[in-house]
Amino acid sequence: MQSTSNKPAGETQIFGHPPGLFVLFFTEMWERFSYYGMRAILLLFLLDKVRGGMGMNEPDAAAIYGLYTASVYLLSLPGGWIADNLLGQRNSIWYGGILIMAGHLILAFPAGEVVFYLGLVVVVLGTGLLKPNISSIVGELYPEGGARKDAAFSIFYMGINIGSLLGIFIVGYLGQKVGWHYGFGAAAVAMALGLVTYRLFAQRYLGERGKFIPQQAATDQPKEAGSNRPILIFLAALVGLLAILQLTNVLDLTTAQGLAKGMGTIISLVALGYFAYILIGGGLTTVEKKRVVVLFVFFLAAAVYWAGNEQQGSSLQIFADRYTDLNIFGWQMPSSWFQNLNPAFILIFSPVLAGLWIFLDKRNINYSVPAKMATSLLLLGLAYVIMIFAANVALTGVQTSPLYLSSTFLFFTLGELFISPVGLSAFSKLAPKRYTSQLMGIWFVGASLGNLVAGLFAGGFEEENIQQMPSLFQSVAVFALVAGGIMLVFAKPLKKWMGGIQ
Repeated sequence: MQSTSNKPAGETQIFGHPPGLFVLFFTEMWERFSYYGMRAILLLFLLDKVRGGMGMNEPDAAAIYGLYTASVYLLSLPGGWIADNLLGQRNSIWYGGILIMAGHLILAFPAGEVVFYLGLVVVVLGTGLLKPNISSIVGELYPEGGARKDAAFSIFYMGINIGSLLGIFIVGYLGQKVGWHYGFGAAAVAMALGLVTYRLFAQRYLGERGKFIPQQAATDQPKEAGSNRPILIFLAALVGLLAILQLTNVLDLTTAQGLAKGMGTIISLVALGYFAYILIGGGLTTVEKKRVVVLFVFFLAAAVYWAGNEQQGSSLQIFADRYTDLNIFGWQMPSSWFQNLNPAFILIFSPVLAGLWIFLDKRNINYSVPAKMATSLLLLGLAYVIMIFAANVALTGVQTSPLYLSSTFLFFTLGELFISPVGLSAFSKLAPKRYTSQLMGIWFVGASLGNLVAGLFAGGFEEENIQQMPSLFQSVAVFALVAGGIMLVFAKPLKKWMGGIQ
């Protein structure tokens, strides 16, 4: 990438923040336009039997949806490794964006199942490269940490949700009202705009940030023979376990549902194995090890939260499409637009909470990160309590009021603001420097596991078996409320293990 200016990054300030934050803000905004816009119509496209969709049944379509959304986040882990070892964060973002745009272009052409799945794979590969590394550079802009860094991640999160809002609105309308592939094409255009933004302004306002490759800097120290052996052994054991599960008929990896369940096993074991590897063989100090343990707990909380939140594009999308009154003065609103409530609410409440963290910090009132995450899980549980009532109304044969989903999405939003930007900031602060991008990738692996669970959960929403809806929503509500209560109990010990980092 050619330099357009030698001006050091961070010399000027925009609203109290370095301009590099806003370069990353707009790049991420367009990437999230493409992702959330396409996600809003993906399950509907897979289920559609009338307008040129795939015509799948609910369990298979939901499994494919879960595999895709989980893979997008799972590949953040190798994406972080590639940045730390080969490309650096800045190049990883650039090449990742190119792959995302290419994948959406492939999806824009109706050329059969094989080409469609190829497009999904290319998008997944690109997002895995881009997603963890752009968040890591946001953290690099604030080496001092503190409440200002939390506020920066809240602003960055607003960019994510502006992109989501625009993407769901435009791609959702084009996909449901014009044609599915027009929606996929709009996602490609959005990613192209993100690439243009990044190409024009990254060097000028980010300077050298994101160009450092930690492992290359350590090449003057000879590697021990067999240093990669634990990783190879772990991968071999993982392959062997999956083979055993297949041969013993515990899983059927030849079906979409079996493959999704197999991937759940992979994600769980990869996360556990990676944390174990860093703790045992990562050369960490005692303080660093305690912080990594805290990050593991945060990972679990994120997985639980996203398993509930990501029902927006799966079970709640089905609920909106089939059981919710979409009539607005005689016009049928696209059901995918309900997913716009989440980013819309985030844009309203993000500045409020960003200001709240700084307000509390100035008065030495500490609302710790573990307590914030516990709050998010409790709010998630309350959201599903509302859906229990909505499901019982749907069982009477009456189209439910949009207020049920609107209230649920409001609680989702408040919960998300207590965990997502806070978690991003916490991982950037607590991760040992040489593992920053990889552990940021692990944060997104938590989202990956949650997305997969959300997809598998939606497979139970078959029209001929709607009686189970209240109990399905109840199971999520109870699990989230119990998890939030446990997290709240351990908030003080976890804060202590953070070693003074706020």
